[in-house]
Amino acid sequence: MTKGFVLAIHGGAGVLPRAEMSPEREGACHAALARVLAAGEAVLSRNGTALDAVTVAVEALENEPLFNAGRGAVFTRDGTHEMDAAIMDGRGRMAGAVAGISGVRNPVRLARAVMERTEHVLMVGDGALEIARDAGLAFENDAYFFTHERWDSLQSTLQMEADGTLDDDPARRHGTVGAVALDRAGNLAAATSTGGMTAKCRGRVGDSPIIGAGTFADEATCAVSATGDGEAYIRLSVAHEIDARMRLAGQPMAEAARQVILGDLTAIGGSGGLICVDRDGALAMPFNCDGMYRGCVIEGGEPVTAIY
Repeated sequence: MTKGFVLAIHGGAGVLPRAEMSPEREGACHAALARVLAAGEAVLSRNGTALDAVTVAVEALENEPLFNAGRGAVFTRDGTHEMDAAIMDGRGRMAGAVAGISGVRNPVRLARAVMERTEHVLMVGDGALEIARDAGLAFENDAYFFTHERWDSLQSTLQMEADGTLDDDPARRHGTVGAVALDRAGNLAAATSTGGMTAKCRGRVGDSPIIGAGTFADEATCAVSATGDGEAYIRLSVAHEIDARMRLAGQPMAEAARQVILGDLTAIGGSGGLICVDRDGALAMPFNCDGMYRGCVIEGGEPVTAIY
């Protein structure tokens, strides 16, 4: 626990198996996570808000092509991009989210624009893009979002489907980025962004933009950003379940998070993890798969990044 600020980030659960992770790739992932932590920490160290810190951190993650969000978003089965994002301020449970959008450079910025510029929470399609234009957000063409790694993954997945050899490898099935923060004033916030599942059907929406499933923050309890099998997280209302166990059952956050991920999620065959911070500054980052790209920094301490 701490009386200062706390920031945690994730670049998604479902990492490459250790045997397939080259030293160069592992080093690049740690370096990217460190850059993102530095960006978010800079906000908090200047007495910035938790909301601003998670916005900046997730924006930085969206700009890193190693992770499945923004520039590194995976392809749908039609060879397009449909991105989802959400942000939530623990002060008054204010929230904004977008789903199935393309072209916006940083979906988390659009989610925040929905929260701050409209009376709505979740927007999709042309209406969401109109908000982005009105807010002056940056747009990019298809070439910006194209990465050979994601394209090759799509082709491989489609071929496996055709051959009847498709497996449930978490590294291909899901990937998300997110951040949670507690600022010096005691405010909590969470943000999550994703490109979804490789070869997903057009119009599929996962848990990331669903408040209470993949993203949640309440100043009385905790802030949560999840990553994993979106359908399972929606069915379990994972993020809100942790809040409910804290408020209604008096469970410590770490215990609640562990039971939800290692118990409930595992019981229905779901794979993934989450990051969360409570109002006292306690952190938890449980996962039930091979690994989760993650990092954290607590005021006065050194930033830490991890994968496995």
